[in-house]
Amino acid sequence: MNKIKSNKEENSFGLFNSLKKVVSGTAVSRIFGLIRDISTTNLLGASVFHDIFVICLKIPNLFRRFFAEGAFNQAFIPIYTDYENSKDNDRTSDFLNAIFGTLLITLFIFTSLVLIFTPVFIFLFAPGFYFQSEELEISSHVLRIMFPYLALISLVAFAGGIQNTHQKFSIPAFTPVVFNLCLIIAAVFVAPKYEMPIYVLAWGVLLAGFLQLLIQIAPLRDINRLPVPKLNFKNKGVKKFFKIILPAILAGGIIQINLLIDTIFASLLETGSPTWLYVSDRLIQFPMGIFAIAIGTVLLPTLSKLDATNKKIDFSNSISKGQKFVLFLGIPSLIGLFLCAEDLVSTIFYRGQFTYTDVLQSSYSLMAFSIGLPFFMLMKVLTPAFFARKDTKTPMYVALVSLILNACLNYFLAFVLDFGHIGIAIGSTISAFVSVLILEIILFKSGFIIIRNILNKFNLMIFMSSSALIAFLYFFTLNTNFIELNQIERLGYLSIEVIASVCIYLSISRLIYGKPLQTIFN
Repeated sequence: MNKIKSNKEENSFGLFNSLKKVVSGTAVSRIFGLIRDISTTNLLGASVFHDIFVICLKIPNLFRRFFAEGAFNQAFIPIYTDYENSKDNDRTSDFLNAIFGTLLITLFIFTSLVLIFTPVFIFLFAPGFYFQSEELEISSHVLRIMFPYLALISLVAFAGGIQNTHQKFSIPAFTPVVFNLCLIIAAVFVAPKYEMPIYVLAWGVLLAGFLQLLIQIAPLRDINRLPVPKLNFKNKGVKKFFKIILPAILAGGIIQINLLIDTIFASLLETGSPTWLYVSDRLIQFPMGIFAIAIGTVLLPTLSKLDATNKKIDFSNSISKGQKFVLFLGIPSLIGLFLCAEDLVSTIFYRGQFTYTDVLQSSYSLMAFSIGLPFFMLMKVLTPAFFARKDTKTPMYVALVSLILNACLNYFLAFVLDFGHIGIAIGSTISAFVSVLILEIILFKSGFIIIRNILNKFNLMIFMSSSALIAFLYFFTLNTNFIELNQIERLGYLSIEVIASVCIYLSISRLIYGKPLQTIFN
C-alpha cells in the first residue's frame, strides 16, 4: 500500500515538475513575444503593411499546426510512445526515420506548390487583399519570403515531440524565444533603415526558422534519437500514423482554423481590422501559452502512457486535474483581460504608429475574446484525452461543427449586424463554448469525466476569489484613466494592478482552500 502511494506521489511530482519546466519556458517566450509585437506595431502601426504581415505570418503558422504541433504530433506521440514502451530500439529508429522522410517530402512538395501558386493562397486566406493590385503584390512577395519557415518550424516541432515523449520539455519550451528575438532585432535595429520594412520582417521570420532548427540537433543526439530521413511507406507505424493523421489534421487545429476564418473575414473589413484582432489574440495567447498549451503539452504524453481501459480511474483523474488547473488560472485571466482590456492594450501598444483609435478597437475585440478564454484553454486539455486513445475522429466531427458555426457567426455578426471585427471575436468565443460543451458531454458519457458535488471547496474557492478580484479591478479601472497617463505612469499603474490582482486572488484562494494550492493538482 505504501509502495502504491509512493508511486502516485512520484508520478504527481514528475507531472508537476514537467509542467513547471514547460510553463517557465513558455512564459519567457510569451514575454518576448509581447516585446516582439510591441516592436512590430511601433514600426508599422495598424497600417495595411502590418495587416499584410500578420496575415502572411498566420498562413505558415496555420499549416504548422497541421504538419507538426497540431495534427502531426497528436498522431505521432501516442504511436511513438508505444514504440518506446516496446524497448525495441531498431524498430523505434526505423519508425522515426520513416516518419522523418515522410514529413520532409510532404513539406517540400507543399512548400513548392505555395511558392508557385502564391496569389491563389492570398485569395484563399485574405480575399480582401487579392482584389487590390498593390496589396496583392506586396503580400505575395512577403508570403514567398516567409512561407519556407513552415518547413523549418515543422521540423522543429517534430523534434520537440520526440523530446517531450522522453520527458524533455525545457528546450522545446524555450525554442520560440529565438523566433521572437530575431523579429525584435529586425524590427528595432534593421527594418527602420529600409524603405519597405515589412520585407525585413519577412526575412527575419525565415532566419528564425533556421536558427530554431539548428538548436534541436544536440538534444536529439543526447537521447540517441536524431532521425535519418528514409522513405518507407510499408512501415507498420507509418501505416498506423496515416490512419490517425487524416482526421487529426482537422481535429488538431480547431482554434487555428477558426482564427484563420477570422482572418479571412477580417481582410474584408476596414483597414486595421486584422491588426486589431491580432493584438487581441496575442494578449489572449499569453495565458493560453503559459498555462493551457503547457498542460496540453505535458498531458498528451502522460495520458498516452496510461491504459485508458485498465487504468480508467488514473486516466480520468489526470483529465480532472488538467481541467482544475485550467479553470483555476483561466477564470481570473478572463476577469483580468476583460476588465483591464484598455489598460493592457494602451500600456503595451500605445506608441509610435499605433494610435488611440487602435487601442480602443483592439480593447473591444480583446473583451470579446476574453469571455471565450476558459473554453479555448479547456480544449487544450480535452483533446489529448481523445488523441491519447488514438481517437481522432471524434474531435474531427466536433471541429467540423465548430468551423461551420464559426463561419456562420462571423458573417452574421460582422456583416449582417455590422459588429465588424468585434463580431468576429464574439463568433470565435461562441464556437469555442459549443466545442467544449460537446467534448465534455462525450467524455462524460464515456465515463472519463465524473461530475461530483458542484458545491465543493474548490468551486467555492474559485467563486469567492473571483468575486474579490472583480470588485478590486472594477474600482481600480473606474478611477484610473490609462490613456491620460504617460508611458512610465501607465507601466507603474499596470504593475500595481497586476501584482495586487495576483495577491488578492491567490491569498483568498489559499485562505478558503485551507491547504497549499499545489495540493489541488498533486
